[in-house]
Order: sequence, then C-alpha cells, then structure tokens
Amino acid sequence: MSLKETIETEYKNAFKAKDKSKISTYRLILSSIKDLDIINRSGPNKKDTDDEDIKKLLKKMVKQRSESIDIYKKNNRTDLLEVEQNEYDILTGFLPKQLGEEETKKICAEVISKLGASSVKDMGKVMGELKKQHADKIDFAKAGPLIRELLNN
Repeated sequence: MSLKETIETEYKNAFKAKDKSKISTYRLILSSIKDLDIINRSGPNKKDTDDEDIKKLLKKMVKQRSESIDIYKKNNRTDLLEVEQNEYDILTGFLPKQLGEEETKKICAEVISKLGASSVKDMGKVMGELKKQHADKIDFAKAGPLIRELLNN
C-alpha cells in the first residue's frame, strides 16, 4: 500500500471515529498531496507523485510544525502548542524513524573520517555524503551543528 493510500485509510478511520483534530490534520495532508499532484502533472517534467515526493512534503510540514512549536513554547501559548504538537505527532508517524542524537553523531563522525574532512570548509562535502547515504534517517537540522562541532575539534 502506498503512503497516500495509508493516509487516506487513516483519514477514513478518524472520520468514522469522529476525531476532529485528526480529521483536520489528515485533510491538510491530503490537500497538500493533491496540490503536489497538480504541480507534478502540469510542470515541464510531467510525472506521477510517488512516495518519495510525499515524504519530502511531509518532512517540510514537520519542519514547519517544529518551528511553530518552538515559537509557541517561547511565547507560552499552550493552546496553540497543543494543536501543533498533535499535527507534528501525526505527520511524523508517516515518516521513517529518525535517529537519535548519539547515533547521528556517530554516523557524522564516520563520514567525516571516511572523507578526511578537517575543517568547516569541508562541511558541504560531509552533508552531501550524509544526504546520499542517510536521507531518511537523519534530521539535518540537528546534524549541521553536530558536524560543525566535530570539525572544529
């Protein structure tokens, strides 16, 4: 079953259960997927939307939610924080599990030693290699500072 079909099934289950917060989140996801379908069909590089496109879309939505969560925490807006956190939890449920900080640091150190990177100037090479090998597993917002720290030491 494709990722889109899984999301549609979850939406139907939430609809039957009358869970309003999940229904609105799934509608938001399905609407974004529909927009992506339209863009993919009408552009110069016509193609069908696949699971990789949907994963990219979901990652973008997760990033937006996490930025909003940080802002709401700083401003003590627990009402809005709760809504964003629920959406964040639902969105991350469709993505592959991200590695923790320790595993990420270990992989970053391995890639740095493999490439022979020695300064912050090599950060682009390290990030490029990480994206090739571990695109789904690593949160690159967290990996960047880790790589910088490892290269400075």
